[in-house]
Amino acid sequence: MSRVVVTGRVPDAALEKLRTKHEVDAWAGPESIGREELLRRVAGADAVVSLLTERIDSELLDAAGPQLKVVANVAVGYDNIDVPACTERGIVATNTPGVLTEATADIALGLILSATRRLGEGERLIRSGQDWKWGMFFLLGSSLQGKTLGVVGMGGIGQATARRAKAFGMEIVYQSRREIDPVLADELGARRVELDELLAVSDIVSLHCPYGPATHHLIGAEQLAAMKDTAYLINTARGPIVDEAALASALREGQIAGAGLDVFENEPSVHPGLLELENVVLVPHLGSATVETRTAMAMLAADNALAVLEGERPPAPIG
Repeated sequence: MSRVVVTGRVPDAALEKLRTKHEVDAWAGPESIGREELLRRVAGADAVVSLLTERIDSELLDAAGPQLKVVANVAVGYDNIDVPACTERGIVATNTPGVLTEATADIALGLILSATRRLGEGERLIRSGQDWKWGMFFLLGSSLQGKTLGVVGMGGIGQATARRAKAFGMEIVYQSRREIDPVLADELGARRVELDELLAVSDIVSLHCPYGPATHHLIGAEQLAAMKDTAYLINTARGPIVDEAALASALREGQIAGAGLDVFENEPSVHPGLLELENVVLVPHLGSATVETRTAMAMLAADNALAVLEGERPPAPIG
C-alpha cells in the first residue's frame, strides 16, 4: 500500500477513491498548510496531491524522498510546480485540464457583464443606503452587441469564452501560439492576430493564456496604453500576467474604461490602488468554484495519482 499526501481540503469523494487502495494523509485545516508542516508530511510519500496554494519545488521533492512517483495538481495551471525538477527526478507531474473549462468561462462572461454594465457599482450604491432614482444617464454602461472580444490564449477556456461572447453578438479576434481548428474558427468567425493588433481593436480583452516567464506582466503599462480608452480588461488566468500597479494607474487615469479580475498578482493580497476604484470588478479566484467542477477536478487528480502508482499512464500528464 502506497502513501498519498493531500496538501489541502478536497471533496470527500476523491479522498475515498484514494483510500480504497492506499494510505491517505490529508490536510484538513481551514487554512492552507504551513510550509514546515508540509515538508514534514510529505516525507516518505509515494504520491502528492497538491493544491495551487502549495509550492512544489526541489526542496519539497527532496523532503519527500526518492520513492515519490507522482505530483497530481488539482488545477489546470501548474505554475506552482517546478516541472523540470520533477522530470529530473523521474516524478510524473499531472494537472486537471478540461473539467473546469465551462465554469471558468462562465466567470469570464460574468466579469465582462459586471464590468461593462457596472453591476458592482450598482450593488454597492444600494447597500450603502444612498438615495438613488432611475434616470436616463444613471450608471450608464456599455453593450456587448457588435463589439469585439480579444481572446489572449485560445485554449479550451478561451474558446468557451469566445462561444459565449459570440452568443451575445460579439466579433472575435484571438492571439495564440497556434491556429485553432478551422471549423471552430469559421463557427466563431474568429480571426487570429498578433497581440498588438488585438489590443488596438478589441473592446474587451480577456486573458486565458498560461502563466510563465514569457507571460509575466504580459499586460503592462505599454499594452494598457495601446488599448482603447473605452475598452475593458478581464483576467481569469493567473494574476501575474497583469502588472497590477500599471492597471490601477490606467484605470485611475481613464486609459481604459474598466476591468474585471478573478486572479491577482500576489494572492490573496490585492494592489491597494485597485481597491480604491469603482471601475474594476474584483472577485476572489472563483473561476472553478462550483460544487460540480471542484469535485471533478479532485476526482481527476485522484485518477492521475492512482494511475501512476499502478504503473499506468495518467489521464492528464503535464507536457
